[in-house]
Amino acid sequence: MKTSLLITTLIISFFINRTNLYSEDGYRLWLRYDKVTNKSLLKSYTTQIKYLLVDNNSPTLSAVKEELQNGLTGLLGKNIPVISATKNRTVIASNYKKSKILKELSLSPEISNIPDDGYLIQTLKHKGNDIIVITSNSDVGVMYGTFEFLRLLQTQKPITNLKIISYPKIKLRILNHWDNLNRTVERGYAGFSIWDWHKLPDYIDTRYKDYARANASIGINGTVLTNVNANAWVLTHDYLLKVAALANVFRTYGIKVYLTARFSAPIEIGNLKTADPLNEDVRQWWKEKVKEIYSLIPDFGGFLVKANSEGQPGPQNYGRSHADGANMLAEALEPYGGVVMWRAFVYDNNIPEDRAKQAYNEFKPLDGKFKKNVLIQVKNGPIDFQPREPFHPLFGAMPNTPLMMEFQITQEYLGQGTHLVYLATLFKECLESDTYCKGKGSTVAKVIDGSLDNHSISGIAGVSNIGTDRNWTGHLFGQANWYAFGRLAWNHELTSEEVAEEWIRQTFSNDNEVVSKIKTIMLKSREDCVNYMTPLGLHHIMGWNHHYGPAPWIKDKHRDDWTSVYYHRADSNGIGFDRTEKGSNAVSQYYPEVAEIFSSLEKCPDEYLLWFHHLPWNYKMKSGNTLWEELCYHYYKGVEGVKETINIWKSLESKIDKDEFEHVKMLLNIQLKEAIWWRNACVLYFQTFSKMPIPNELEKPDKSLEYYMNLNFPYAPGI
Repeated sequence: MKTSLLITTLIISFFINRTNLYSEDGYRLWLRYDKVTNKSLLKSYTTQIKYLLVDNNSPTLSAVKEELQNGLTGLLGKNIPVISATKNRTVIASNYKKSKILKELSLSPEISNIPDDGYLIQTLKHKGNDIIVITSNSDVGVMYGTFEFLRLLQTQKPITNLKIISYPKIKLRILNHWDNLNRTVERGYAGFSIWDWHKLPDYIDTRYKDYARANASIGINGTVLTNVNANAWVLTHDYLLKVAALANVFRTYGIKVYLTARFSAPIEIGNLKTADPLNEDVRQWWKEKVKEIYSLIPDFGGFLVKANSEGQPGPQNYGRSHADGANMLAEALEPYGGVVMWRAFVYDNNIPEDRAKQAYNEFKPLDGKFKKNVLIQVKNGPIDFQPREPFHPLFGAMPNTPLMMEFQITQEYLGQGTHLVYLATLFKECLESDTYCKGKGSTVAKVIDGSLDNHSISGIAGVSNIGTDRNWTGHLFGQANWYAFGRLAWNHELTSEEVAEEWIRQTFSNDNEVVSKIKTIMLKSREDCVNYMTPLGLHHIMGWNHHYGPAPWIKDKHRDDWTSVYYHRADSNGIGFDRTEKGSNAVSQYYPEVAEIFSSLEKCPDEYLLWFHHLPWNYKMKSGNTLWEELCYHYYKGVEGVKETINIWKSLESKIDKDEFEHVKMLLNIQLKEAIWWRNACVLYFQTFSKMPIPNELEKPDKSLEYYMNLNFPYAPGI
């Protein structure tokens, strides 16, 4: 009896421990491949998928085979045999150009015209056999198609009568890591850099492969390994060997590596006395350095450059233009097919001009003066990744130069690592903005994908939110922003709703209640954040240096354009930055149709009102409220939005993995505290100018303005 009881206890203990062992920690991202729970669909899938055939003649196709084996085994709950000849119910993954088997099939004739990155997934009959073909004109295209096929199963879509043709709208789809060689991450909120430079090149962490898989699954094909505030040492031979080791891992998954080029590198590591881009010794130094790089990394992507911005060296140090600097590097890279991504994020505190205008003023006159392998990388808005900005006026203003988008995935100004803010809505808001540069319908998306001006290269970059935290992004929902960036980089016509639903179904559950409720949370989250941080077009009112928390009172620093008062301009008369023709006239940088909207108080959307107008506190809004009342209502609405999110999340407790549920729940509680902090600090500060009461029906702050102004955060992350 005692023995039986002991055995029973041990068995129960084993299963409890086993359950704890496999508790979800977020490491698998959206590639979980758990068994399909819908019994009818599972039966349908297992009926249609009996065998797997992969032409395994390259490292990439070997990875395709491995991915399909692992994915199908997990999703279907059974081993799928790998065969060498077609049988009934076979999934075939193969490069169309190399495969003898596919030449025998009646594939869609469109396969011949699909770009190399694209793919075809098709169900058809062959010699009486039902088969599913995943193919492309390149090995990496087969990989992209493989991930799409597995995504169909993960999201429980039918796979009968498939004919999916997909290819990327943008050619260069790149993550920018602001990672330093000492493994700190500028604006990083998920631990340290995943690049272990000390152990490279001899120690290859398995995380590097998983990173590459995750990126390939959403179509990302490039990674800039180092911070835009660059360190020249990464260009030394010893570090290039380390970079080459990473490139060897990533190459299998179709990912090229890029590096940031510090403009003064010829001086710092090359023993030259100048970095003047027109100096022949400097030009030759870069040519030799590029030759060395390509000898180690034959598919090196090129350089990303931050120059003459925020203290970084650049061609203007020598009286040269951005075009002079970019073209010098482009000339060195051109023989190897490399590109230069030259950032347009430039501004100078010594120039008495609205900071929002400076990038346009510097780059617009240079249109058409860059070599063909140069892209100008432009942030989505004219200031700096704010919770909401109008689109950058450079989009549409340089038709003779390829412009690439720079989004920030890491949430520097959006709650950093503790706030749930789904960024696809922000990305889409910018991409769908109409520049009117060639008439109505000239969207930002069409500018950056090259279709508007027939550019042969196109690009989009996202500043990474990835670190050493076990779940990669610190906040579990940060994964959704990495995912959304990749999916929209591939196809910017996808909706925020579609991308959210894909991610939820792959990450949490296919339960319709779970999907609906989490999608509601995600789709409203960015607007909630804007409301409790920077409503009605306010911007750049965050904490000094670390950018954590509210600080609209920041003033009297060594740079005006690094203070909050420079941007909100609150005084006894009102609030807002006048960018109409009566003010800085920044509206003139937009095409007339856009400028007319932003200039007009009647037409300007409330979302951008204080971005373009300085208005009195008693200004009558479209809602009928005064500006002061409207500002208060937005701040309070943002906090209420977070409370609503918490209630929705709590209702899902029984349907979400326990550890993940608790993780998000704790972070939401932090977000609520910080949203209240933002609301109270901003309302109390702006009230010192408006001299008007907070509307009676709204609760009053429980702490004084002085309390909030005295808060200090010397060890905030990401500095």
